[in-house]
Amino acid sequence: MKGWELIYSNSFMPKVVLMKNLLDAEGIDTIILNKQDSFYLFGDIELRVPGEQVIRARRILAKLDHE
Repeated sequence: MKGWELIYSNSFMPKVVLMKNLLDAEGIDTIILNKQDSFYLFGDIELRVPGEQVIRARRILAKLDHE
């Protein structure tokens, strides 16, 4: 995952997908990296963006927190 930075993580997949869709709609490339255990479902699901888009992605997600 060289060059891709962690921007958001959660253990609830629909929440991660919602954030992914929000960033995708803003033209930011995203990938989901599922690090959950497949049997017990503990662990996080990570949303990552390219390093050059981190600042913009954080601003968009921060704006969502304040609304």
